[in-house]
Amino acid sequence: MNITLSRHSQVRVMESTVANAEKYFGEFCSLLAAYTRKTARLRDKADQLVKQLVDFANTESPELRATLRDFAEDLAQVQDYRQAEVERLEAKVVMPLKLYGAQIKQTRAEIKKFKRVQKNEMKQLEKLEKLRQKCPSDRQAETHVQRASVDASCTTHQLEETVDNFQRQKLKDLQRFFSDFVTIEMVFHAKAVEVYSRAFQTLEHYELEGDLQDFRAKMHGAPGHRQARPLSGASPSPCVSWPPANQDARSTARSHRKGDVESEHSVEQAPPEDLGGQEQGLRP
Repeated sequence: MNITLSRHSQVRVMESTVANAEKYFGEFCSLLAAYTRKTARLRDKADQLVKQLVDFANTESPELRATLRDFAEDLAQVQDYRQAEVERLEAKVVMPLKLYGAQIKQTRAEIKKFKRVQKNEMKQLEKLEKLRQKCPSDRQAETHVQRASVDASCTTHQLEETVDNFQRQKLKDLQRFFSDFVTIEMVFHAKAVEVYSRAFQTLEHYELEGDLQDFRAKMHGAPGHRQARPLSGASPSPCVSWPPANQDARSTARSHRKGDVESEHSVEQAPPEDLGGQEQGLRP
């Protein structure tokens, strides 16, 4: 009886381990998918800001025009890095979590199978034990009891090994998912800080006196001192060490990046199954 209770306790621990993985990995998947979508939306808003900067610069004096051109180029380059961030988050974090449900279902099915076998073996063992108590001298009954006990122990060992392997893999996968997440974020932010620093210096070096002189001259009917150059658009620096996957889509003065649209659609298409088999879409 004590052996039976011990095995039931073991099974409860195993089932709880799988159930927790199903619950929390599903929540991680949903939250990180939403995080990725928000990042994609932030990228789109920044693209709109770049376009507005370009449009505004075309109406301004030469010095400000040149400054805003360089500033817009830097902002656009950050969005190219952000595009790469979105694609990598989806490929290395969100998708693996979405697919993790299959492994959980398989482990749950194996536990159920072992439980059925174990239950039958324990019933058989109890019957043989009763038979042996009635006939203590029956060597055949003793042999059957020993064999049934060995079979039950073997099944229990197989179940323990299955869940132990699941737990080991779960811990390794959790470490990998979040290590990838942190690495992707670190690379993006490191590159973004580098470009933002350059953008800050661009704004710091802007000399407004020349533009003011032109403005004052125009107010008094005199022509400006310098010829304003039209700004057709800004383009990111070619020296990008971590480029986005879709190079054809790179352009600063754009409101819709081809790569961005494809990436966001791939994130927001039909909702995936959650880790328990129900639909759990990538909610906004």
